[in-house]
Amino acid sequence: MTTQEILTLAKKEAQKALPSNAVRNRALAEMADCLSESIPAILAANQKDCEQSQGKLSEVMMDRLFLNEARIQAMADGVRALIDLDDPCGKTLSTVVRENGLVIDKVSAPMGVIAIIYESRPNVTSDAAALAVKAGSAVILRSGRNAWESARAITDALQKGLEKAGLCKDRIQLIEDRSHASAEELMHAKGYVDLLIPRGGAGLIQTCVREATVPCIETGTGICHIFVDESADQEKALAIIENAKTSRPSVCNAEEVLLVHRNILETFLPKLRQRLDRGRHPVELRLDEECLRVIPGVPASETDFDTEFLDYILAVKAVGSVNEAVDHINLHGTHHSDAILTEDESAASLFARQVDSACVYVNASTRFTDGGEFGLGCEMGISTQKLHARGPMGLQELCTYKYIIRGNGQIR
Repeated sequence: MTTQEILTLAKKEAQKALPSNAVRNRALAEMADCLSESIPAILAANQKDCEQSQGKLSEVMMDRLFLNEARIQAMADGVRALIDLDDPCGKTLSTVVRENGLVIDKVSAPMGVIAIIYESRPNVTSDAAALAVKAGSAVILRSGRNAWESARAITDALQKGLEKAGLCKDRIQLIEDRSHASAEELMHAKGYVDLLIPRGGAGLIQTCVREATVPCIETGTGICHIFVDESADQEKALAIIENAKTSRPSVCNAEEVLLVHRNILETFLPKLRQRLDRGRHPVELRLDEECLRVIPGVPASETDFDTEFLDYILAVKAVGSVNEAVDHINLHGTHHSDAILTEDESAASLFARQVDSACVYVNASTRFTDGGEFGLGCEMGISTQKLHARGPMGLQELCTYKYIIRGNGQIR
């Protein structure tokens, strides 16, 4: 099927009457069951993708691509988690009664057609589809070619679930054209796509933001920072840094830059070096001049503090105050997720107020920036812009609203 044919079918589906919340929930339950039942087919497809990607993707990127039974079951659980969440559509967000008697309700409504362009992460297929179904929209999925076989098998299972619930499978569609032309068609599908969400590396995101003529959300590349203040509990800080950097370095909420108050460099950096050397996969530290005088490492280049490594690499810099840490983060960060580790409440408050990021943490790992961890069920992506959504994008962020005005013959 051509991309234009898919766009036409999705638009037609989005223009139908909104299925009830009960029907949409039944569809989610069937979709989750079909994912579980399709584990052998999905694993076989994923094996093809992994074999074709050997030698082309890094170790951590291969981990993002790889599926096993537990990961597929987690995808199904993520779909089921949406069932218990409130219906995001048809909510009265506010009501104003005017002096002339007009009653003006602001009411949430489905977005329409949501398109998502994403790279080699098969779980995005199920997350995006499930969120769109619950939010009452049709979704067009454009997977990266490295994960396309996996995405096809997952989409087949989700479409089967839709049909079991009595809904049309065109509500969830996967672009078949794997060339760049299909991505360009989605970016320029004015009149068909109501919201475009790119989810991947900086190149993909910036291309969409720059080229799209349809409404586009800038989702985050994640140059995520952790600042260790001089008052920090150092053992707590080491555990948080290790988690933020090494638990899954290929994701956008992983730590990429560590800022350390220079008053504790001599005591903290040797502990950091020891902690990150002893793990399953050692971390390469790229150190500024001050830090290099305390522990050995790789001298940091000019670009290391502006890089999303997505690997076992951490840039480390000394700073002299909370204000200096804030200035560095606001200048070099991507407004995604940044943290302060401190026992000083005034320092924590200053950092939380002044850091201009979607998610600001105090004494916790940046790895919590995730729709599931935020109680959203799952997420469509992490928005690093300010309009119309910011942070993990759940059901509310996938809806628009309209005004419904009730009168009794009023004229102006």
